[in-house]
Amino acid sequence: MRIIVFGANGPTGRLLTEQALGHGHDVVAVTRKPFEFPLAHDRLTVFEGDVLRPGSVDSAVAGADAVLSTLGVPFGKREITTYSAGSANILAAMHRHGVRRLVVVSSSAVDPKPYSDGGILFNRILQPYVARVLGRTLYDDMRRMETLVEGSDLDWTIVRPSGLYDLPTVTDYTMAAGHIDRRFTARVDLAASLLRLAEEEQFVREVVSVVTVTDNPSMAQLLRREAFNK
Repeated sequence: MRIIVFGANGPTGRLLTEQALGHGHDVVAVTRKPFEFPLAHDRLTVFEGDVLRPGSVDSAVAGADAVLSTLGVPFGKREITTYSAGSANILAAMHRHGVRRLVVVSSSAVDPKPYSDGGILFNRILQPYVARVLGRTLYDDMRRMETLVEGSDLDWTIVRPSGLYDLPTVTDYTMAAGHIDRRFTARVDLAASLLRLAEEEQFVREVVSVVTVTDNPSMAQLLRREAFNK
């Protein structure tokens, strides 16, 4: 299978690329900074491209069997359009080249729900602040992306991980349609779920959650490692 990975140079994109190569696939890793991409393989093409440039996206998508998007943008106060504009370009290119399978990463924060183990601090203060204040512009654009993808006639799946953190190896993660009452997702499990969706074509035209059920961090650990980079 020839797999195209947008956002390949981010933490999840690198893991996904490595896992796909390990499964014997040909991978095109699309990144604006190919000289910074750390992987090399005879079945890997590191493609200098920008998801916001239609011509660049069109060239990257040509000949694909599946397109996987792990695009990531930092929180910011300014309006964010990378997810929606990038997805529009990906959808257009896939239609032009007759590519059917699309899997995109979104977030559980686009549709925040209370968690049974979250407690008052998380459910009533922390989650609303992240979803509606700190990450408002980002999650608004993710919602626009989801609307575009859901409106297409492609064989799409939207994946909503929970709070992302790092583990060294893939675990016995859980993936299911709709919401899962768990707050954490290891990036390595997210990458594995994306590859599995491309290979097995499960959950076609569905929104799914993927969560890690073992070795979860505490909320304090997650905030230190992810939100504050410590």
